[in-house]
Amino acid sequence: MERLVRKFTIVMADDNPDDFYLVKDALEENSLSCDLRLVSDGKELLDYLYQMGAYAKPGEAPQPELILLYMHTPDNDGWKAIAVIKSDPSLRWIPIVVVNSSKKSEDITRCYDIGASSYISIPETFESLVDIIGTVGKYWMAVVKIPGCDWQAVPDTVQERVMI
Repeated sequence: MERLVRKFTIVMADDNPDDFYLVKDALEENSLSCDLRLVSDGKELLDYLYQMGAYAKPGEAPQPELILLYMHTPDNDGWKAIAVIKSDPSLRWIPIVVVNSSKKSEDITRCYDIGASSYISIPETFESLVDIIGTVGKYWMAVVKIPGCDWQAVPDTVQERVMI
């Protein structure tokens, strides 16, 4: 049986493309090469996951193994996106790591209540971001088992996924 190997896919929902490049650089600093995709908000995230609109073309939106979600986009639709994803049996297994500037306990509690897997406060320095992204990346790419995925050890990488 032939095995298809592809990189670990992370979809990042954030309205600031500069944040995307900071996360990409932080992943590279940690030698975590993955397929990092950017969507601008919760609505576009749902389009991506359901392969609609700009993501309707086959191969345009590979199923992610992780979602990084910045909650406070201009439309503030991150809450709705989490609720939709976690209520759909075909998507609810995808971990959602909320990245947010709020340190309010009610925001943190609400994220967990609607199904977020983790809540991370936005770090103040790039060095802190590198540490946090390294920890998050290694945890979700190398430690956690995701349904339907077999992980293949590849020299110097932990993010290759074998589809069987």
